[in-house]
Amino acid sequence: MIGTTGLQGLQVDCIVGIHPHEREAPQSVILDIEMDYDFAAAAAADTIDDAVDYAGAASLVTALAVGRGFQLIETMAEETAAMLLARFPPVRCVRIEIRKPAAVPAAACAFVRVERARS
Repeated sequence: MIGTTGLQGLQVDCIVGIHPHEREAPQSVILDIEMDYDFAAAAAADTIDDAVDYAGAASLVTALAVGRGFQLIETMAEETAAMLLARFPPVRCVRIEIRKPAAVPAAACAFVRVERARS
């Protein structure tokens, strides 16, 4: 019973960017995260112990973004996907979109999207 759990619109204020002004103060990035895994054990037991804890995932992603001070959202996406796959063994596939609203004044946002699966 493969299903998807995740987070939409997770806002993280962190240092991210290549320009000097972007390295001085935190700015918001918005993440959408989807994680595919087999829901059978979680659905049968109805306990968080058998599920992928999306609140825990949010805390891990936030800590990584804030602590790392990425220059590129591409790097942020790759490291976030790798971390989620490493921390949540049941997850088979991760899809992440990161939007940076303040990147280009004439655009609503700049974004990257990655999909990574276990090999």
